[in-house]
Amino acid sequence: MTVIRVTMFLMVIIIWGVTGSGKTTISRALANSLRCPVFDADNFHPEKNIQKMRAGMPLNDEDRYPWLQRLRVLVDSYTDEDVAVLACSALKASYRKMLGFGQPHVRSFLLSGSYTLIAERLARRDNHFMPSSLLPSQMQLLELEHDGLTLNAERTPEQLVTQILRKLSI
Repeated sequence: MTVIRVTMFLMVIIIWGVTGSGKTTISRALANSLRCPVFDADNFHPEKNIQKMRAGMPLNDEDRYPWLQRLRVLVDSYTDEDVAVLACSALKASYRKMLGFGQPHVRSFLLSGSYTLIAERLARRDNHFMPSSLLPSQMQLLELEHDGLTLNAERTPEQLVTQILRKLSI
């Protein structure tokens, strides 16, 4: 993998998209390249949200609110010379605003792929509380407009990390 020097400062890099788009895989690979912490937003869900999703029921805005608040605390916790990567669905513009998208220290990258690609990935995924039956609701909820970079989820993790690192080195 190509290593590109990134001038580090206060920065939270958020990799976002629907379930199965590769957020966790890319976030871990990116954090490894940057030698910084990585966080998966799934780990910040209240237990009731996890149980609801396990039961095949999509979350609503009210369910997501405490989760987004917890994540915003994380995003705002980074101070001078700290860098972190966060994998998060952030499907709606209002969620992204709550998370701090648009703040000077937040960089965002959307992983976008076809329904067929994502569904195939979900069919191969084990041990996750989000069943593939919730993909249609996530795709319907997804608002694509954003100020970050959209990445093709069909590319390899190495290609995606290289593309992100190049964008960050500006």
